[in-house]
Amino acid sequence: MGNLLNIAFKNLYRQKRRSGLTISIISVGIIAVLLFSALSDAFKNMMIGQITDSMLGHIQIHRKGYVSSLDNLPLDKTINEKQMKKIENILNETPQIEAYSTRILMGGMLSNYMETTNIKVAGINPEDESIVTPLMASRIKKGKMLKEGEILLPELVTKGMDLKVGQDIVLIVNNADGSVNGQNLKIAGIIESVVGPTGKYGYIHIKDAEIILRMSEPEYSEIAIRLKKIKDLNPVMKQLSASIAGIKNSKDKPVLEVHSWEKLSPFYSIARMIDLMAIFIKVILIAIVLISILNVMIMAVYERINEIGTLAAIGTLPGKIRSMFLLEGLFLGFFGSIVGSLIGTILIIIAKYSHITIAFSRNDNILINPSIPFGQMAVITVISTIVAVIASLQPAIKASNMNPVDALRHS
Repeated sequence: MGNLLNIAFKNLYRQKRRSGLTISIISVGIIAVLLFSALSDAFKNMMIGQITDSMLGHIQIHRKGYVSSLDNLPLDKTINEKQMKKIENILNETPQIEAYSTRILMGGMLSNYMETTNIKVAGINPEDESIVTPLMASRIKKGKMLKEGEILLPELVTKGMDLKVGQDIVLIVNNADGSVNGQNLKIAGIIESVVGPTGKYGYIHIKDAEIILRMSEPEYSEIAIRLKKIKDLNPVMKQLSASIAGIKNSKDKPVLEVHSWEKLSPFYSIARMIDLMAIFIKVILIAIVLISILNVMIMAVYERINEIGTLAAIGTLPGKIRSMFLLEGLFLGFFGSIVGSLIGTILIIIAKYSHITIAFSRNDNILINPSIPFGQMAVITVISTIVAVIASLQPAIKASNMNPVDALRHS
């Protein structure tokens, strides 16, 4: 075997220009895959972090049917105090959960005593929300986090009505029974809108929400949950779904449902498209490797017909001839993968320290922080090497099946 490896390597070295070109083509394909994978994963993770950490949380619990009618913000599909106590017991017994926050969502009218506009508002507990959505505070462009008697208003609303921090406004909402109630609030700050559900909401303290909706006992529209590690999302979702299903109504039917951020955010579709594009680029890489190796090995067979005939004539078995060509293909694929991986790693490190930013909003640029995808690098190297051997198979079989007499007569 060692002799065959030596011969295969020397055969490639004899054709330095062709072997170098093939290795270069494979390397370029691998560099493209690694760069795309590193940058797209960094962008995807950054966006997921911004969405979950600034408004959604990782998981949410709602009353059945609430999410499907979210645009209307129904006040008759809320989680009551009795159900909340059962949910709290479940959440407190789940070690993967870092924190959770209750919210009351409502639609209403906002007035500055001269103009009126529609607005959607979330009643929150600022202390809990600061843990569940730690980036929410960074969205406040002017002012500060709210307290009781105050409101955070979306930037678009304040610009449309020329509202300022510290100004008094009136929030008017319809209660669950259809009656109307209003409350004077002071503008604590102006919060930037982001893409996604609740991304354009105003915020008031949850106690103010209970007052303005005239709740006799606490009721909640949703419970937002933050996990210690987002990689635990799927197992925790399964665990919570099974546990929450045990909370039933008088008809012995489950009354609650659990949703991950993936089901609530439109960005998840974009994340899926990014993953599909990564698969498409890997398929292109496989095609590049296949065609490059196939072309080189076919040319090698035709150029070395006399040599193959001599090997066969002196008693070299067809299997050894076949193995020699397969080893040449393996070398090309492996060396191309190694060179591509090394250059790709260097370029990713350069991109990391170049501090590439992308506009997440009109005023903020978010840093893209790519990391070296060692897992993908290993997979791509293995795939490229295997494909290179497969591409060498047909020329190797052709070489091993040559008749020694016919091959020696070839000039």
